[in-house]
Amino acid sequence: MDAKGISRAVISRLPRYYRYLGELMEDGVERISSNELSEKMRVTASQIRQDLNNFGGFGQQGYGYNVQYLYTEIGKILGLDHVHHMIILGAGNLGQALANYVQFEKRGFKVVGLFDVNPVLAGVSVRGIEIKMISDLEEFLKNNSVQIAALTLPKNKAAEMADLLVANNIKAIWNFAHLDLTLPENVIVENVHLSESLMRLSYNLNRYVNEHQQ
Repeated sequence: MDAKGISRAVISRLPRYYRYLGELMEDGVERISSNELSEKMRVTASQIRQDLNNFGGFGQQGYGYNVQYLYTEIGKILGLDHVHHMIILGAGNLGQALANYVQFEKRGFKVVGLFDVNPVLAGVSVRGIEIKMISDLEEFLKNNSVQIAALTLPKNKAAEMADLLVANNIKAIWNFAHLDLTLPENVIVENVHLSESLMRLSYNLNRYVNEHQQ
């Protein structure tokens, strides 16, 4: 499997496959055809088969897909078969909401540190995690194995903190700050712009309203 040859569109659909397959397992479904999965996913059966063939296929003609097996294999592709230690920089409303989201640990993402610059928050506990000051960050990273850092900081602080993370060997950053980070190629960045998502929702709502007023 040549991961470099797989499109971002395919990769972006894998978490949806994983989520829907998890729901099917909860409902006691043992196997499913690509046609049945396409109805749930709202992706064509042909697209599903093409997507999964990038990773080996997993299906059997006349049988379909074993739900639990496919769920497990996609989990491995997504790296969910082992635990990722994660820290959060920014312990405001969004940072605390992320720290409180228990589904992360169920998916293998364990929040092990929460940092902020506001001294009022020092020592406050969020789901058992004590908020530390940014000044403690470098020492913490030296003494703990951390794979992912989430940035929920203001725009004017994010770039500086990202550089500090890179200098301390963090290779994956989940960025909620309102800017796209420019970092070395060996650092993986996932930019999450909540306002852009809301604007897309607004566009689709506006289009729907205009279509139904005609």
